[in-house]
Amino acid sequence: MSVDSALREQICTLAKSLFDRGLTHGSTGNISARTSDGGLLVSPTGTSFGRLDPAGLSLFDAKGTHISGDQPTKEMPLHTAFYDTRSAAGAVVHLHSCHSVALSMLPGADADNFLPPLTPYGIMKLGKVTLLPFFLPGDPAMGAAVRGLAGKRSAVMLANHGPVVAGKDVEAACNAIEELEDTARLALMTRGLSPQGLSDAQVRDVVTTFDVEWND
Repeated sequence: MSVDSALREQICTLAKSLFDRGLTHGSTGNISARTSDGGLLVSPTGTSFGRLDPAGLSLFDAKGTHISGDQPTKEMPLHTAFYDTRSAAGAVVHLHSCHSVALSMLPGADADNFLPPLTPYGIMKLGKVTLLPFFLPGDPAMGAAVRGLAGKRSAVMLANHGPVVAGKDVEAACNAIEELEDTARLALMTRGLSPQGLSDAQVRDVVTTFDVEWND
């Protein structure tokens, strides 16, 4: 099996795992990954993560031209914004995961650092997560908002919509977006209970020890 054929299978396997565990539903969510020649494999529009077909994935060449497969997700501006501003990005995942969406709708969120520092793992896998305002699904302005971050964030939360995460490869991106959802779930579970999160000093220790990207 070629490298890109294996990547097709991996994208569909990981997407189905996310779907089977309720991290996205129906035909929501989209996923993409860099191919060996610098192109992109992208989940098609209107498809379910639970039933992606490796042969039907949208294929783009290194110049961004759609060359085969079904029509891609309408959220392509989100994906290309991460690839264009983060040279290390090898994959991008966008979900409509319940707990992170719920947290985005509550008052008092820090738009520059959306997730509270409850565990070290959210910090290690995500760095700071920027909360972006609501956009209509498919609005190219979402991509423009990501570009406005100038590559300083590997993850954003679209208010009332869902998280988007870039990673070095498709497995890393999926692991990170799961951590985002799990941290949001912890935040909701402990909301109003005065949980003892990590102190500023502990956050700095995590950032320093694990070489976390922690841009202002």
